[in-house]
Amino acid sequence: MAVTDAKVKAWGNSMGIIIPRWIIDEELIEVGDDVVIEVHKKKKLKDLFGTLRDWKIDSQKMKDELRKGWE
Repeated sequence: MAVTDAKVKAWGNSMGIIIPRWIIDEELIEVGDDVVIEVHKKKKLKDLFGTLRDWKIDSQKMKDELRKGWE
């Protein structure tokens, strides 16, 4: 299975993704072949800021846990 990042582009009233040549060669894809595409939107770094705002942890408990590995 080949994995790559791709940019979605407008194609008439639809959207399209271009399959890179190296994937076509590796998977032996030909015109008319059926393929399976798994889609996951790539997260932007700015979307992650503030996601742990309500996350609370006891700093002393965290230090104790880290020190266990030092023994």
